[in-house]
Amino acid sequence: MNYYDKIAKGYNGLYSEEQLNKLSTIKNNIKINKKMKMLDVGCGTGISSGFDCFVVGIDPSLGLLKKDKNAKKLLGVAESLPFKNRSFDYVISITAIHNFNNIKKSIDEIKRVGKVRYVFSVLKKSKKFNTIKNLIEKNFKVEKVIEEGKDTIFFCQNHNLYIYKITTIE
Repeated sequence: MNYYDKIAKGYNGLYSEEQLNKLSTIKNNIKINKKMKMLDVGCGTGISSGFDCFVVGIDPSLGLLKKDKNAKKLLGVAESLPFKNRSFDYVISITAIHNFNNIKKSIDEIKRVGKVRYVFSVLKKSKKFNTIKNLIEKNFKVEKVIEEGKDTIFFCQNHNLYIYKITTIE
């Protein structure tokens, strides 16, 4: 049993206010419509299901996933996302990436299943913060960075979008 399975019963009591603040910041800085598809990697209890679009969450903690029976969630890990290439308009990961077993492989998978837009909320005090920040900057075009409580939120686009646009114009 992992740490998050052990604390699942009290997770929302411990973290929901903090998570809702981050989600509010994210919602205020992205444009979503009902036709869009969003993947939340490391979704925990499914708090992100409040976006006004089709949201799927994935998390390795069965205990957390069981906390919200309404959200569309899967048991799984970021390093092996069970989705086709370019399946989601937005891929988000809120204060979870520092817990992934292989951050580089996770980012590769997130990039693979996303189309254009990505949001990462990264715990500032994580020992892996600089590594995560560098991998995000290397793999995505960072459009905006917002400090929110204990986290830094990175709003990103796929680098390949610009390459595609340039090559199709010529």
